[in-house]
Amino acid sequence: MLELEGELLEVYLLPGELHVAREPAIIRTILGSCVGVTLWSERLGVGALCHSLLPRHPAAATSPGGLSSGLARSSTASSSGSLAHSRRYLDFSIRDMARQLDEMGVIRSEVQVKLFGGADVLSVKKAANAKPTVGKMNCEAALEVVRAEGFNVVASSLGGTTGLSIKFNTRTGVVLLKRLPRVVFEDGLED
Repeated sequence: MLELEGELLEVYLLPGELHVAREPAIIRTILGSCVGVTLWSERLGVGALCHSLLPRHPAAATSPGGLSSGLARSSTASSSGSLAHSRRYLDFSIRDMARQLDEMGVIRSEVQVKLFGGADVLSVKKAANAKPTVGKMNCEAALEVVRAEGFNVVASSLGGTTGLSIKFNTRTGVVLLKRLPRVVFEDGLED
């Protein structure tokens, strides 16, 4: 959804979307177990935000060179249903945003990266041998892929038990974060 906030275009991301802003904009979204990753180049005044639901694209395990050799180099924007589907995955989205910024002449060492979300927003009783939650796996994947792509994280708010609302100003690189209230179910629903 595109709106105007003051003089800046405002973009609202739904889960599984990303936006690369070539002109100053406000990009906002709401995160729970999903992770949002911002990339910002002060020198070029460009920024990007993804809102990814799951940690790893299934093709990453099956393609010889992983995602960086195939899907992440595919067509741009939303010209393909498979591209839109792939943006649900953190590893794909981070590499896709990085590729788009590379094409604009961004130097990866100058990019400021910020990570948000990955919360365990639903109360679940955990057994000692329980598998990690989606939120935890998303946090781990985001950190791993960002580092593997040669970026440094300058700020993060990962994990926890509450959702977040974030607003990313691509003119300044500032991300405003608001913690959402915790949802508590009746006792009978958590057993």
